[in-house]
Amino acid sequence: MSETSGHPPIRRLVTGHNEKNVAKVMLDAPATNTKRPVPGLASTLIWCTDRTPAAIPIGEQFEDMGARIIGTAPPARGTRFTVTDFPPGSTPAMHRTETIDYVIVMEGEIDMDMDDSTVTMRRGDIMVQRGTNHSWVNRSDKPARVAFVLIDAEPLGIGHPITGMASTRDRK
Repeated sequence: MSETSGHPPIRRLVTGHNEKNVAKVMLDAPATNTKRPVPGLASTLIWCTDRTPAAIPIGEQFEDMGARIIGTAPPARGTRFTVTDFPPGSTPAMHRTETIDYVIVMEGEIDMDMDDSTVTMRRGDIMVQRGTNHSWVNRSDKPARVAFVLIDAEPLGIGHPITGMASTRDRK
């Protein structure tokens, strides 16, 4: 079990092709690129891409896209895949990203508070979150583990979204 989240470490497997075009597992190890912004909350980057379609080069020498240091939003035109552990009583701040988010509750229960409503998600529930203002809150007495895939989207022109690390977003 992880000391900070109560969950086991995340085993991360990354596949690819060697120089002879044979498909194989290239990486098989615990995911270690974890941010801990507040006690008990842990967000682990599994992988990201910096464009769509994504590059998947052949060969055993490739960039570990799970080792990059990125912000909450994915790179412009890219994606961000994280697993976040929310301790009981966690109350992160309201925020919005200009992304399509695929949200999968792996363990526990989590509430998504929006401007004037709340939805409770439980293990196995899946949400498609489309650029809304929200906050993830664990009101239960057990930890929750949630997988998030964020995909860059066109700006909505609403409020002040969290943006990627680039200072401007190239959408030509």
